[in-house]
Amino acid sequence: MDELELEFELHPQLAQDCIVLGDFPLCRLLLMNDANYPWFILVPRRAGVSEIYHLSAEEQVALMRESSILAENLADTFAARKMNVASLGNMVPQLHLHHIVRYESDLAWPGPVWGKHPARAYSESEIEEIRQKLEVLMASEMTSKSS
Repeated sequence: MDELELEFELHPQLAQDCIVLGDFPLCRLLLMNDANYPWFILVPRRAGVSEIYHLSAEEQVALMRESSILAENLADTFAARKMNVASLGNMVPQLHLHHIVRYESDLAWPGPVWGKHPARAYSESEIEEIRQKLEVLMASEMTSKSS
């Protein structure tokens, strides 16, 4: 573990809004606690990073690989019509990539999900179901963690 990973702390807003699902080699995997949309977030476990270009070249490649693996698995698992993947950081400066499974039938389609509808918190059983789906599909890529 290098110094930047040792100093890593999840931004308080992400900690408040999300459920920790596990870790990839570089990123922490979060589930946005909004059951209106299957919405996941990758956060590189590096202190003081707010932009992709702040990562080393090797870490940039790792981030894109982890994002692609996650997006592909989410699209397959949740039968996505479209995967929205974005890094905005306007409200939370810590580098994080949103991975949102979209359907033509979702509440915000075809617009963005931000601020469209009040969040609906997941039940414990819904969280466990998502954990099980992702553990089976991604066991070789991530280390499971409890919330």
